Amino acid sequence: MVIRSPLSVIHKYRGHILAIKLTITDIAASYGAVRALHSVSLNIEQGQTVTLLGTNGNGKSTLMKCVMGMVRPTQGSASLEIDGQQYDLTKLSTQEIVNLGVAMVPEGRRLFPKLTVEENLLLGAYREQARPQISENLAFAYEAFPVLLERRKQLAGSMSGGQQQMLAIARALMSSPKLLLVDEPSVGLSPLLVSQTITKLKELKDRYGLTVLMAEQNFNQAMRIADYGYIIVHGEIVFHSNVEELRENELVKSFYLGVSH
Repeated sequence: MVIRSPLSVIHKYRGHILAIKLTITDIAASYGAVRALHSVSLNIEQGQTVTLLGTNGNGKSTLMKCVMGMVRPTQGSASLEIDGQQYDLTKLSTQEIVNLGVAMVPEGRRLFPKLTVEENLLLGAYREQARPQISENLAFAYEAFPVLLERRKQLAGSMSGGQQQMLAIARALMSSPKLLLVDEPSVGLSPLLVSQTITKLKELKDRYGLTVLMAEQNFNQAMRIADYGYIIVHGEIVFHSNVEELRENELVKSFYLGVSH
């Protein structure tokens, strides 16, 4: 039996392809007196995978949370354009942003450990627009990640870290997202599992044209999937370019590739 993936049609509406674009302009954000982001600007076009590169504590997760409405910026804007319609994400609740078709795979996965694999997946279909596609989405999740089908009745908290990461990604896909945010997919995983996770994200991206913003500190793995990259240091974007130019950048060579001059 051939399973028809909902991701092959999620960008279609009334017979045409939806155009998706995220534009972040001069975003600043703070936690009390601690400023986490300083005038960050970033753009993602339809079908792109953009990586936000930086070590721990440099503001990657904060920017993700600003896009999701979980942290309110103190300045700047985050605009999501869907087929010509503009939405100011800084003025919407997290639920409203999710309802627009934005899904996030959070750092640390944040699964419900005492629920089964299948129960976690079904919770990912909370978005109203995704509910009619639950059966189709569930079938796709199991096709994309066969181990989840094998373990669908297993408690999520009893699985390995790599399996939990697969479940977290599949749960996000259950909402039929237009824009997928992936925060630090390599955290807590062995090098082999990191490679497998990035490979799966690349496969999903290439096969279904997903638009992805990924925060990551593993440069070499991030470059396997990226179309474009931004380097963030102390809450500021210090360099951004395509993959080829990123590899030749002196900051990248010094901090990520271990090359000194």
